[in-house]
Amino acid sequence: MEVFLQLAPATVVGILYALRVHRLAGTPRAVPEWRRWCFLGGLVLIVVTLTSMGSLSDELFWAHMVEHLVIGDLGTLLLVLGLTGPVLAPVLRIRFFDRLRILAHPLIAFPLWAIDLYLWHVPFFHEAAVRHAGIHALQHFSFVAFGFNMWMALLGPLPKPAWFGNLARLVYIIAVRLTGAILGNVFVFGGHVFFSVYAAGERAHGISPGADQNAAGAIMMVEGSLLTLALFGWLFARTARESEERQGLLDLAAAQGVELTEQRAARAVAAGRGDELRRRLQSGA
Repeated sequence: MEVFLQLAPATVVGILYALRVHRLAGTPRAVPEWRRWCFLGGLVLIVVTLTSMGSLSDELFWAHMVEHLVIGDLGTLLLVLGLTGPVLAPVLRIRFFDRLRILAHPLIAFPLWAIDLYLWHVPFFHEAAVRHAGIHALQHFSFVAFGFNMWMALLGPLPKPAWFGNLARLVYIIAVRLTGAILGNVFVFGGHVFFSVYAAGERAHGISPGADQNAAGAIMMVEGSLLTLALFGWLFARTARESEERQGLLDLAAAQGVELTEQRAARAVAAGRGDELRRRLQSGA
């Protein structure tokens, strides 16, 4: 029953995504192949993680931590990279879901993710999730939902606030990293075992509660560090690419004798509309 509760949403989402991608195929709005592979990879990663960990994640805290990081960080990141505006268009035509777009605002998405992360590591809630299948499924669903929303604010295709440029994105990435690092440090250096629910499993596997908790915290910090380095690399490449594209638009405007301010070029590039502006400049508009 627990497996069904956790895998049913992934199955439904996968079918809907495949149908939408098929409908867009062969049109100017077709989903790029690399995005399709990202989405598929995210789904597979989540499903395989939930089905392969077995009882180990209920017996050892470090295994449970691996499970949560894979589905809530890596899997959701790949899902978001697989999305485009045209893919989401039918969903956003539904008024209820369109109104939910506000949740992907950076100033809302980040605190929601952080609250969810810390809430499920409060001993009462965490141990309830380990002991009860329904609560465990809810825990996993919330990690995926809020992780997905957190990445949507940074990488998703929805329009971003005007102030959310590359510097703000850098601050966002650092805030996410520090939030996870603080919790990881608590588990490593807290000097107290927070969860007794793993006691039987720890005895069976010959690991002390302290060592189990330290391993979980260390895994959390290492995963966060590696992911942050990857995001810094992405942001650096994005900044360089946008600078080059912005200058190219300014040079084209000068060659065409069309007035174009640096601010307008920067806004177009940041919004992903550089190609559209380039076509207008080439036509003399």
